[in-house]
Amino acid sequence: MLPESLIDTIMYDMSEKTGDHQVRREVKELLLLFEISRILEGSLDLRQSIPPVLEAIARHMGMLRGTITLLNRQTGEIFIEEAYGLSASQKQKGRYRLGEGVTGKVIETGTPAVVPRISEDPRFLDRTGARRGGVGGEISFICVPIKMGAEVMGALSVDRPFSGDLACEEDIRLLSIISSLIAQAVRLRRAVQEEKQRLVDENLRLKRELGEKFRPSNITGNSRAMRAVYEQIAQVCRSETTVLIRGESGTGKELVAHAIHYNSPRAGRPFIRVSCSALPETVVESELFGHERGAFTGAVSRRKGRFELAHGGTLFLDEIGDLSPAIQIKLLRVLQEKEFERVGGTGTVKVDVRLIAATNRPLEKLIEEGDFRSDLYYRLNVFPIHIPPLRERKTDIPLLADHFVEKYSRANGKHIRRISTPAIDMLMAYHWPGNVRELENCIERAVLVSVDDVIHGHYLPPTLQTAEASGTAPPGDLPAILEAEEKEMILDALKSSRGNRARAARALGISERVMGLRVKKYGLEPKKFRAWTRA
Repeated sequence: MLPESLIDTIMYDMSEKTGDHQVRREVKELLLLFEISRILEGSLDLRQSIPPVLEAIARHMGMLRGTITLLNRQTGEIFIEEAYGLSASQKQKGRYRLGEGVTGKVIETGTPAVVPRISEDPRFLDRTGARRGGVGGEISFICVPIKMGAEVMGALSVDRPFSGDLACEEDIRLLSIISSLIAQAVRLRRAVQEEKQRLVDENLRLKRELGEKFRPSNITGNSRAMRAVYEQIAQVCRSETTVLIRGESGTGKELVAHAIHYNSPRAGRPFIRVSCSALPETVVESELFGHERGAFTGAVSRRKGRFELAHGGTLFLDEIGDLSPAIQIKLLRVLQEKEFERVGGTGTVKVDVRLIAATNRPLEKLIEEGDFRSDLYYRLNVFPIHIPPLRERKTDIPLLADHFVEKYSRANGKHIRRISTPAIDMLMAYHWPGNVRELENCIERAVLVSVDDVIHGHYLPPTLQTAEASGTAPPGDLPAILEAEEKEMILDALKSSRGNRARAARALGISERVMGLRVKKYGLEPKKFRAWTRA
């Protein structure tokens, strides 16, 4: 908004230089248009910029009321978006249909309209009720469309005291220019919103493409948990960052390590795997760092360790939580300095190796117990990836089962066509403590024993069998089963005590009274067990 003092100064200078009323009017209009342009440029939110625009029009034109109405093309309803000189309830009443009233006609035709005296024109509906009993004198109503190209999106209208037909025509011209400025602002903001949405859509598309591109061919699963793992693989594989893969045994940690390596710039270089838990503590140092000839008994020649063999590539240390404290110190030095000495040697060997570690053990707990170095943990835990257990991603079970069926059918020369519904139900109901590895073993066994090209429930291991699938569902309901078991236990106790109810009660940990009630309930005869014993 321009300061009033500045406007007055400019108008005074113009009046001194020329007595032409038209020139002064044009200068005043230019100042108004300049002010409106600055307001519209100041904010991308039209709800913040339109009220000051209406206030500026009111100051310049002596406007009593002004509105910005918009068309909802889905409903065909015209409503007041912003207003000057109207209350909230009056704004709410100002609703029209296309072609209804002056405003509806302007938006329908895209042509400006002027009502010099609203009291004399039946087209003026006064839906808001703002003109009833208001300011005295005749009121003019001027309404111009707000267009974006050929599309009419709304209208700008003003009420002002009547000052002649010529003044109304001048007001139409000025308001048409202002509506064009508003339309340009709307167009700009719409373009900004469309660009923002395009960038969002593009980002989502790129994420999907990355997910598909880096979705490893050796890992099966489409659950939300696994999609998160794929995203992490895509994020880290192109870098040199150390990765710590965590998860239960059998979840596929080595497969994730493979995926990271073979989608990295080191894909053409070696991928060396070391199972730290499988190596005896006496040879693990030699296996990792190599040894010189004569370093120990049996070292008949120099031997390269796994770090040297992985030079330029990736070293995968599986079950790193099983390393001894002494080896942990040496490993920490390699991570920090990128160098080491072979066992029995004094020369320093420099290596360029990307390290990926994995563990199924709680390293934080091992640190508390003093079995794992905290400094090594922080070196390894740069980019952790958690592989969820199979029980937490059960939607992947059918996909994995189909994958293993195809794999082992091909390997064993069979043509397994499908997995039966009961078998799928059994797979989904099981808790899979051995995770994907256990599922693979189950499917391999089922493929081998199948004789009709279908995986049935009875081909699965006994641990997966349910009472319904195996036909061993207990008869009756739970109370009946418990009563039968109780009766059997009382009979056994009476037999062991040769019909002595007191001894039988003590053996079962119940009172003699309860024993008597149970004997009566089940119609038992303790005396016959004494007779049976004598016989």
